[in-house]
Amino acid sequence: MNVRIRGIYTTALTELLRDDHDIVDASPPIRDRFEELFEVDVADATLRTTDDREGTGVAGAPDAVPELVDRLADISRDTLSWPDHTPEGAVFDGEVRETLGSGAVVDLGSVDGRPVSGFLPYDRVDGYVDEGDRYRLQVASSEPPWSDDRPTLATALRVPGGLVELRRGDGRSTSETARLADLLPVDPIDGWTPRWSPAADDASLDAMAAALERANARAEEIENAIASRDDDAPARLAAPVAGAWVWFGREGRFALDDRRRRVETTMPGHHRTKAATNAASAAVDFVESICSSPSDTAAADVDFPFDVVTRQFGPTAGDSVAIRHGKPAGRTITLGRGEVTERDPTGSITVEREMTGGGTYDALGVDRRTGDVATTTFVEGRWWYATVYRSAAGERRGTYVNVCTPVEIFPRAVRYVDLHVDVVKGPGGEVRRVDDDELDDAVDAGLVSQPLAERARKVASSIENALG
Repeated sequence: MNVRIRGIYTTALTELLRDDHDIVDASPPIRDRFEELFEVDVADATLRTTDDREGTGVAGAPDAVPELVDRLADISRDTLSWPDHTPEGAVFDGEVRETLGSGAVVDLGSVDGRPVSGFLPYDRVDGYVDEGDRYRLQVASSEPPWSDDRPTLATALRVPGGLVELRRGDGRSTSETARLADLLPVDPIDGWTPRWSPAADDASLDAMAAALERANARAEEIENAIASRDDDAPARLAAPVAGAWVWFGREGRFALDDRRRRVETTMPGHHRTKAATNAASAAVDFVESICSSPSDTAAADVDFPFDVVTRQFGPTAGDSVAIRHGKPAGRTITLGRGEVTERDPTGSITVEREMTGGGTYDALGVDRRTGDVATTTFVEGRWWYATVYRSAAGERRGTYVNVCTPVEIFPRAVRYVDLHVDVVKGPGGEVRRVDDDELDDAVDAGLVSQPLAERARKVASSIENALG
């Protein structure tokens, strides 16, 4: 298939996919690195790095997306994926559920049995918006399941695409490429106007015609779905483009480093560092630009430079970090924020949180009291982390060990995906392993692969033996 790739993982993913697929509309740096022209053509699917750099979105033809997701899942055992129930371009009938300062939360019904919602900015709607109002909406931009944001909605309809975008009822474009498009044997569907991307300037007439023909088919699918709709209850009407989200764990980022290193100078922890902040990403580019060859940054005895990266970009002692607790189903929960009380240059930080009263600590069966202190040590790359709970007076109240994908310590957050099974040690010293059934259920649901589950169980057994 034809694949278009954008973002910080582009070089690695191009190297990964180019033997089996045609990479199209490549950026100038990619053409230089691979010393290939890469045709400008219609893309069957597009891979684009997420805004937080934790993974990539996959969007394209319904038969292309699953194949690419399966290939990406093979990168590492801690690479996880989920379908996108609100892909860009999907059309919904929605009902306003809540009005906020800059827009409204809209109920979009359910897709595959899962409730979905979106965010409608006020500036994309004519008139006043109130709870209970119903609109026909389209997803302007989607969001990964681990994000705190909802997909952004709009009332104007369009058909997104790489070379050409169709807009319903928009005015005629007068660009040079648009005038050239008048020569094509394909006309845009009635009521829709093409907007050609800059990449179309380098495309052949055959590629432009194929792009417009595909966009017409997707616009027709939307038109037919609207015409056959007999009510306005929240529901998805059409999704001409399929979508999925792929999250790269720490092992996955290092596997992508290895792929990138085949064609370009790549420092240890290239993608791990770039995923942190804009400043860190720029620093990686600088380091690699002054190295003369891939071997300069890929010595076998060099590991991820944790000390240098955290000293330069954080976190260091006194900083505040969030604990981003991912779930195999895709959602991410922030367990809270804590202060970094210690940074070990060899690869760990210690975080303290003061707890509020109410409820109990999961699986420990111990009441949570105001003034309790949770002390957690996170080790970069480790498949688990331990939290020790103490009272305000320093009395040990229990230890909870989370088994997870390899921990990544970023400047403002610690990130991982929880693997359900955990080990706890109560205040009396009793050790128990918990939530194996939840891990089994996640495997049965296809959310956790067998190799990943086996690793989690092995880690849990080791911890259980060590604590016992």
